[in-house]
Amino acid sequence: MLDKLAEIEKKYEETESLLASAEYISDPAKLREAMKELKKLAPVVEKFREYKDWVKRTKEAEELLSEGDAELKKLAQEELSESKEAVRRCEEELTGLLISKDPNDEKNVIVEIRGGAGGEEAALFAGSLYRMYSMYAATHKYKTEIISSNPTELGGFKEISFSVEGEGAYSRFKYESGVHRVQRVPETEAQGRIHTSTVTVAVLTEAEDIEIEINPADLQIETCKSSGAGGQHINKTESAIRIIHKPSGLVVECQEERSQLQNKEKAMKLLRARLYDIERTKRDSAIASERRSQVGTGDRSERIRTYNFPQGRVTDHRIGLTLYSIDSIMDGGLDGLIDALSAAETAERLKGSNDK
Repeated sequence: MLDKLAEIEKKYEETESLLASAEYISDPAKLREAMKELKKLAPVVEKFREYKDWVKRTKEAEELLSEGDAELKKLAQEELSESKEAVRRCEEELTGLLISKDPNDEKNVIVEIRGGAGGEEAALFAGSLYRMYSMYAATHKYKTEIISSNPTELGGFKEISFSVEGEGAYSRFKYESGVHRVQRVPETEAQGRIHTSTVTVAVLTEAEDIEIEINPADLQIETCKSSGAGGQHINKTESAIRIIHKPSGLVVECQEERSQLQNKEKAMKLLRARLYDIERTKRDSAIASERRSQVGTGDRSERIRTYNFPQGRVTDHRIGLTLYSIDSIMDGGLDGLIDALSAAETAERLKGSNDK
């Protein structure tokens, strides 16, 4: 492991020196790539340098212990205990940093939310989840944009799809795929009884053209007038787009924009993401026997979380974590949950690498 870390540090230093060269200063594309590489390597290099510092301090403490002064020995023993623990901690963290990351972690995502069991209450909670994710994205300076939606009269959504763009978007949103269960007194409930409803969330990585090739001959593209709330523009022009991918039978629709061209671009983005998700699911299924994470498979039929409003708690069933801060979470405070899920996934990958 130490040899690999030394190689990474050397690569970091070489890349750092390139930033000052005339070749890179005059080429914005090369400069961007070098900066991206530095950012990727920095956490490992910083932790490796901290590790080397603690190793040095451990050796110094051991040397002091070999000297005769009793008071000095006592201080050296305390220093040795601290430094040995720090070395152990750094080794664990470095091992975690060296574990291969999900190649999709840096990608943008498309989030699809659909009301499940519970009728109008499920649609209202779908709206609550969309608000939660939008607020979470804003705190991380991610850009969100609605691709398609099917709103209800009471302000919920039968379904809504939206994109999230920003560095590391998938690494934060990927844990949200699955069934979200809500227990609360619905706004539509006159008797004050607690109802249980479900909402399904799917998180798709945004696919590039080079990753998913779509033959135009495989597409059936239809235009129609927009429907639903939206002012005078609605129902007057045929700006809504419906695309059918004939080989897979997938159907995507978009009517969010005034322009037919913009709606088509959004619909195609959603179609590429869904086709990429199908291909990735096939690939993952083929290697499923290698590892089945307790953090979750991303299977949208898996119940992952319960939001219990009367008790003010949110429970993530994959790691058995319960937080009594439902108001903060619904206002976008998801980092506590996501950090815990990320740590659990890293620990499991670490265990898997040690077992091999």
